[in-house]
This record gives sequence, structure tokens and C-alpha cells, in this order.
Amino acid sequence: MIGTSLPDRQCPVCGKRGAPYAAARDIEYFTTPEVFQYYRCVDCDLIYIDPAPIDRLSVIYPANYYSFVDTDKKNVVVRFKEWLDKRAFQKFLKEIRGDSLSVLDVGGGSGWLAKLLRDIDPRVRSTQIVDIDAGAQKLAESHGHKFFCGVIEDFASEDRYDAILMLNLIEHVEDPVAVLKKANALLAPGGRIYVKTPNFRALDARLFKDRNWGGYHCPRHFVLFSRESFSSAAAKAGLAVAEFSYTQGAPFWSVSILEMLRRWGLASVTAARPAIYHPLMPLLQAAGAAFDFARAPFARLSQMVVVLAKAD
Repeated sequence: MIGTSLPDRQCPVCGKRGAPYAAARDIEYFTTPEVFQYYRCVDCDLIYIDPAPIDRLSVIYPANYYSFVDTDKKNVVVRFKEWLDKRAFQKFLKEIRGDSLSVLDVGGGSGWLAKLLRDIDPRVRSTQIVDIDAGAQKLAESHGHKFFCGVIEDFASEDRYDAILMLNLIEHVEDPVAVLKKANALLAPGGRIYVKTPNFRALDARLFKDRNWGGYHCPRHFVLFSRESFSSAAAKAGLAVAEFSYTQGAPFWSVSILEMLRRWGLASVTAARPAIYHPLMPLLQAAGAAFDFARAPFARLSQMVVVLAKAD
């Protein structure tokens, strides 16, 4: 999330100019009343916000932002998701060879995910967190992780990592190709990069396209990919797609529907009680997840899981 701003309406992946796609505003944390314009690049199929509010990170990421808040209170939906995550990461780590593995979690916060990998695979000996949340550092270090406070573009290390995690991270950056190139440079030979990111080529994205789709996470998601545009960005960074799958987009369904209920006067969402903490969220998330799991065998769901490797 650093560097000079890109020219007006220029695609961050291919450099071509995009066409207006949708307008959205912050319906989750209400950090600003502004309306933000999203553009779609017709060449590489990327959606991006312009101008991206890169100079206002402390505003658009409030103190009660969900990844900044450490809590042991987890509803049944969250616990089920964590169970699925554990299975997925067991499979991911099994594909990486070596007797001792090092892990880099970009945007890892307090290090809960790095700890999970350490718990499920005894080969994980070293864990490094990179995150912009200074408040997470003490907790991460107490769990035995190394911590760098800042963006990945500023992180420097002589270490090379067998597993690099980017969960719901790449959509938050201004220049995704530069971030993927940095990850490639930090990746050990034979290593893998695990990416989870929204897919705007999904049913909920179409239904709520002009009604503040939850996947915009406006204005915090600067870029949004389809399978095709993400593969293109990865290739430009010298990376190849080793595995690809779609997964449930319950967070996007739930935020979109909650906003609809708010507009109808049936729900109250405020800066003091953002969408993620609304009492209806567990029910909406459960319904969204169930609907997506039922469609999973034949549908493009609104989140993608991509495992990357060095192209050579």
C-alpha cells in the first residue's frame, strides 16, 4: 500500500484504462460518507477503486476493525470455518517438502493462523508476521512469532520462506503485481504461496453490483479479481498457479443482505456497532455459507483460494 498513485483510471495490473463499473461507500464501519468509484479493466478483467485512499489508512481501518480485535468469542459459523481452514492448510503443508519449514504470514495480525500451522505440522519451526497493526505486535511475539510492523513492500529479510500466506490481503493493496513480486522474492525454492481473495465473477457480486456488494468492503478493497485477472497478475510476478478452487463467500452475502435490511429500516448498523458485530450476522453468515456449499460443485463462488509457485 505504498508508492506513487497510478494515473487516473489506469488498471493496476495491465496499465490499460478501465470503464466505470460501480459506485459504493462504507456500509460496514462508516469511516467516511464518501462515494467511491470502481472501474473495470476490459483487457484483464480487474476491478479497481480510483482514486484509492492509500493516504488515509488510519481512517478507513478504525480501531474496531475486525482483524485488529482479538477475541475468544466465536460463533458456530466461525468455528466451522476454522475447522475447514485447518483441513485446507494440512493439505497445503503436505505439498511442501522439507524437514523444517519457515512461514511468513502477510497481514497475519496477532499470528493466530501462523500458530495454527505450527500446531498442525511439527515441521513448522519459524514464523514471521508482517502487519500494519502495531497493537498486534505484543500478542504475536508472545505466541513466539517474529513481527514486522509495516507493509510487505517495506519488509526486508535474508530469510526465504517455504510457505507464504496472503489471506484476504492482495485485494487491499494498490499495486498487487508488486506485492506478488515481493512474495516471489521471499519464497524459498520449492515453496508455495497461499492466497485467498474475493472473486467478483460470482452470483452475489452480480446481484448486489450496484447495491454496495459486501465484497467491495469499500473503501478497503482497492482491487478485485476474477480467476483470469488473478492468473494474469501472478504471471506478471513470475508465479504460476499450482492449485485453484472457489470457496464460500458468506461474509459478502451477509454484509450485502444486512445493508439491504438497513435500507429498509429493519436493521441498525453504525460506526459504533459495525456490520461484523451485528447480532444478525451469525444467522446471515450461516445461510450464505449453506447456500454456497450447495452450489459449490457447479458455481463460481465469491472467494478464490489460489496456491502459487515460482514459474520456473
